[in-house]
Amino acid sequence: MSTKKITSNSPKETHKIAAKFAKQILRLKTKKNAVVLTLRGNLGAGKTTFLQGFAKGLGIKSKINSPTFIIMKRFKIKDLRFRNFYHIDCYRLNKPREILDLGFKEIISDPQNIVAIEWPEIVEKIVFQNIILLKFKNIKDNKRNLIISGV
Repeated sequence: MSTKKITSNSPKETHKIAAKFAKQILRLKTKKNAVVLTLRGNLGAGKTTFLQGFAKGLGIKSKINSPTFIIMKRFKIKDLRFRNFYHIDCYRLNKPREILDLGFKEIISDPQNIVAIEWPEIVEKIVFQNIILLKFKNIKDNKRNLIISGV
């Protein structure tokens, strides 16, 4: 497992970093399950900003907002190996098992899916093996540190 530390000085720079990372994900060898990204960080740390750039790197043209109130959004990907990008925000879940009602097991079992989970701490007892962990830390103003592990 490798770890990469990156500093971003603006939301625009975060978008570029994320788009480049998305292109790396699209080149990963197919596994038997979905590619799962978990994004950890305080409110305002840059998780959704990162996912906006990430989705753009996947070729998604739709606007990406945090699905805090609806929990999950699905976007189509036009790629030979990947078909869907799921953006899940667990912030409003009361119990970890609530994610199962969304068809979560099926989603992460499909190797044609890329799944990004904000606030994964809430559901980590249900989920996680073979994940890519992204940790965000707000340093000052628009400056953020990002640590990516598991690629």
